[in-house]
Amino acid sequence: MKVLIIEDETAAAQNLCAILKRVCEDVEVLDVLDTVVDSIEWFGNHPSPDLVFMDIHLSDGESFRIFDAVTVSSPIIFTTAYDQYALEAFKVNSIDYLLKPINEQSVTRAVEKWRRLTSADREEYSSRVKEMTHQRRTEKQVFLVRFRDKIIPLESDDIAFCYTSNERVEAYNFSGDHFPIEHTLETLSGMLPEKKFFRANRQFIVSRGAINDISVWFGSRLKLNLKTETPEKIIISKARVPEFKAWLTDSTAD
Repeated sequence: MKVLIIEDETAAAQNLCAILKRVCEDVEVLDVLDTVVDSIEWFGNHPSPDLVFMDIHLSDGESFRIFDAVTVSSPIIFTTAYDQYALEAFKVNSIDYLLKPINEQSVTRAVEKWRRLTSADREEYSSRVKEMTHQRRTEKQVFLVRFRDKIIPLESDDIAFCYTSNERVEAYNFSGDHFPIEHTLETLSGMLPEKKFFRANRQFIVSRGAINDISVWFGSRLKLNLKTETPEKIIISKARVPEFKAWLTDSTAD
């Protein structure tokens, strides 16, 4: 059984590898990946594994973005530390889901379920996962945010960037006003229109319309200069520069 693990927490990945080796004598862990970008590259250059264990939240965004970029024909077992997501949807559309911290019993159950599936069943699950991930990326246009003693609607077109610090997430408009928003940056990545917004790094999501210019930064990185002031510099890593340039020059975005 050839397995791919997509997990950005080192301890969680090591724990899953150890459990798999205990409960599956024939397991071969092909690789452990920790970003959306690396996962897209891996699927584009390797044969499909028998099974994929995929964390929902990775360091550079939700793992559902992988399915937007490449075809993943392998059955998926999702893993997550959060139970507020539509776990029943994951259970219906994927082979199974594992709620962290992952234990030996849950892995055994999921693998045994996978072994009982026919090839037709596995193809059906793969199709369901693809459909579900696209549905989850429905573009949300309006957010309800707190402003002083009121709750006001904030349209996505009015958002210049979203920023997180100390577990607090705020949306900034083009006037520089900022509002607390009750979503993680990872969740916002899946809710905001992906052609208009880009997950720059762990702390920022930026609007295409907010970008004033771009500076070449140290180590082949890029620094984004927005039309409104930001709490700190917005740096695009060298690994994500190609993805950012492709997004910025996408002619279908308008």
